[in-house]
Amino acid sequence: MKTAKLANSYRVDDGKHFRLKDFDPADTGHWHSVEEAKDQVQKDITRMEELQAMLYAQDRWSLLLIFQAMDAAGKDGTIKHVMSGVNPEGCEVHSFKAPSETELQHDFLWRTTQDLPERGHIGIFNRSYYEEVLVVRVHSAVLDSQLIPKSLITKDIWKERFEDIHGFERHMARNGTVIRKFFLHLSKKEQKRRFLARLDEPEKHWKFSEADIHERNYWDDYQEAYDEMICHTASKHAPWYVVPADNKWFTHLVVAAAIVETLEELDLCYPKVDAAKLKEIQAARKLLGKK
Repeated sequence: MKTAKLANSYRVDDGKHFRLKDFDPADTGHWHSVEEAKDQVQKDITRMEELQAMLYAQDRWSLLLIFQAMDAAGKDGTIKHVMSGVNPEGCEVHSFKAPSETELQHDFLWRTTQDLPERGHIGIFNRSYYEEVLVVRVHSAVLDSQLIPKSLITKDIWKERFEDIHGFERHMARNGTVIRKFFLHLSKKEQKRRFLARLDEPEKHWKFSEADIHERNYWDDYQEAYDEMICHTASKHAPWYVVPADNKWFTHLVVAAAIVETLEELDLCYPKVDAAKLKEIQAARKLLGKK
């Protein structure tokens, strides 16, 4: 079974009619064999390795992958598994927690902009500037601590931030950074099951955070925030993938397929050398032949 069109089923590049409730967190498409899916993911990982090598050698495009999700949706595991075949030399992962005092002295896009991938590289944001229209929106006290002039904090601030993000991503796309955004869509029921596993299994105790449990009280607020975020920031140059996350094996399948498809669309190839370089190669071959 091929995954060529799989990712497109979950791609949103026009949020005009988007509704998060239309996407099932437990969906597995037409895939019912976990083993078959795992085999396909491994094929995609191998293909990704080939494409990354050409991306790096060509040194024209860069790829930014953004992961957003509720707690326990599997962002870390998905990044670790799907990107297991890429060369670390050309790939960097950045996680963004609460902003520091220095970061609060700048605009909300400043801290992530510093970590954008350079040409030929893949950059991964585990959470991102989208936290500024998610956790900051759900917890208004966070916005109050951001040192923004009071006159600029109006009822339109979220609309304005959506506009700023859209413009920023369009600017990046026009300069060779391809952006793909993944929302790992987890159900509240499955989140509870995973939280309980963290409590019941000693090897998962380190993952437990009381703050994560507290955030469940804001589940509906977050779902509304995610709905509006995708609705207002999905675009052809920076689409969202609303990836079902209740089954980790299917999450990996969709994300891997989307990344491979994106890289293949870039028509990557190894640089062709000019006549002068070919002469150098021929001369080097002769020298090596004498030794």
